[in-house]
Amino acid sequence: MADYDLDDVSVVMGAYDEADAIGHVLDAVEAATDGRAEVVVVDSSSDGTAAIARERGAHVVEQEPKGYGAALSTALATSTRPVVVTTDCDDTYPLERIPDFLARVNEGYDVVSGDRLYWGADAMPAFNRLGNAAFALGASALAGRRLHDVTTGMRAYRRDVLTAIEWTENTGLSAELLLRPAMRGYDIREEPIAYGERRGETTLDPLTGGREIAGSILRVCAAERARSLRQRLPV
Repeated sequence: MADYDLDDVSVVMGAYDEADAIGHVLDAVEAATDGRAEVVVVDSSSDGTAAIARERGAHVVEQEPKGYGAALSTALATSTRPVVVTTDCDDTYPLERIPDFLARVNEGYDVVSGDRLYWGADAMPAFNRLGNAAFALGASALAGRRLHDVTTGMRAYRRDVLTAIEWTENTGLSAELLLRPAMRGYDIREEPIAYGERRGETTLDPLTGGREIAGSILRVCAAERARSLRQRLPV
């Protein structure tokens, strides 16, 4: 079993007009990791987010706005260390838990996924909370495995999981990043986490985003079931 420490961690995120929050997020990463983690921010903003991130020592990649998944995929590909922690730039996630997630990876888990709904996620708008609970129930039924929060943005991954799988989704990438490993039999731990109120205004329309996430869940689960069937068929 590997014994990773904070020098083995990359913390990655995509950002879009998060100037109100990015400094707080990066300060929290700094405090949680003693400044030892690699930090990658992929930015598509026009509000100074990139400059604030650079001032905090993050490696910033600027690209045209292409959506959540496009930004996070670039961040994942840019990071270099063997344990990758994803988060959002809105200051809603408890980044002080990064060492706890790393400890779970060292216990042998391939993916450690923050479960925002375990304690109720009262800071989350009620519509979003109900939607996320519905996504989890639907995804669980399709995946054949109980999952409690498939759209969380805070997870830790072994790099070999990320490189072994082809990722195809954009808005629904957060769900895909849990569903494909779960359906392929990787060891997954859903870790209860607190969830706070976001800083700044959201740029995601919940109805449009919700439809796109639901579509991603359907596509990914169908593709993984087809993959599993092909593997069972005689050559």
